Parts: sequence; C-alpha cells; structure tokens
Amino acid sequence: MQAVASQIATRYVTGHMLFPFLGAVLGPARASDEVLLRRIAARDPRALRELYDRSASVALAVAQRILRSAPEAQDVLQDAFVEAWRNASQFDARRGTAVAWLIAITRSRALDRLRSRAAADRASTALKAEEQPAVPLPIESATQRQERDRLQQALATLPSEQRDIVQLAYFEGLTQVEIAARLGQPLGTVKTRCRLALEKLARILSETAS
Repeated sequence: MQAVASQIATRYVTGHMLFPFLGAVLGPARASDEVLLRRIAARDPRALRELYDRSASVALAVAQRILRSAPEAQDVLQDAFVEAWRNASQFDARRGTAVAWLIAITRSRALDRLRSRAAADRASTALKAEEQPAVPLPIESATQRQERDRLQQALATLPSEQRDIVQLAYFEGLTQVEIAARLGQPLGTVKTRCRLALEKLARILSETAS
C-alpha cells in the first residue's frame, strides 16, 4: 500500500503547476475532508490522488522555501504523502482542512530534513536565504514563476506584523508559542494576526487569479 502513495507523488511532483499559496488551504473543497480522509484510510488510491491535486503544489512550494533544494523538497513531499496514506485515520476535521493537514506534515518533514543536515551553519544559511528574493528553481516553468511572484506580491501587501508571523511560522517552522516568545507578543495576538494574514492572503490570491 505504501507503494501506491509513493507512485502517486513520484508521478506528479515534477510537473505540477504551483497553486496560489494558502488559497488551497482556505478555499472550498470538492468533497468533504472527513469523507476524503476516510477513503484514504480505507486505502482508496483515487482519494489520495484527489488530496494530491488539492495540496501538492502548495506543499511543494513550502518544502522548497524551507530547504532551498528542489530534489530534497520532492523527496519530502513524497514522504509526506506516504505518511498521509499511513495515518489518514488520525485526521481531525475540527483542527483544519485536509490540505492544511498535509501541508503541516510536509513542513514538519522538511524541517526534520533541514535539521538533519550535517553542518549547523548550512541550516542557518538556508533559513537566512529565505529573506532574499527567491531564485527560480530549474524545474519552474513560466507559469510557476508567475504563481511564485503572485505569492511574493501578496505577502508584501500584509502589514509587517502579520507578514513576520507568516514567515516565521511557515518558512522557519516556529510554533505560535515560539513566535510569541521571539517577538515578545501575547500568544493570543500572534494567533489573531496569523488568522487575519491567512484570510487576507487567500482573498488576494483568489482575486488576482480571476
């Protein structure tokens, strides 16, 4: 069964167009998330493909931003779908969407990969590089670059206090508790600003896509 998840990820990972970042997380689903994950738990490969179609591009973009390596990001994405295949029964719709769940798995795997690199200075360099303009990866098509640029433009519209939280959470892997400690802000403030940022990103990306 694990091979099914691996084959699906391998088949699509190199040619998939980047979807608007986080728009897929907050956008409407084609089927109930709970139903979809129950089908995956029942080992329905079509359900896993549907989850892939919804989430793979965004998840791959997150992994690439963290690792700054297309091959490593692709490996992490494949691992994430294998994990989703194995642990679909653990999905809790009360805690978020299926796409958000898969992205969380991918981000966790990417951060594990980053931390496991031999030299600590390489990990530090990879995280600091996130502050620099992203260099198009070799596998990017013109459409992918356009989608990435839309994400950068959308992030730039956020108030700095919201943008900082999104970058710390999604691209440096900090928890909201860690973000609150680093920024010296109440946890409730961090949670509110993160929610407002995601809602605004989804709205902007939806508008610019139309």
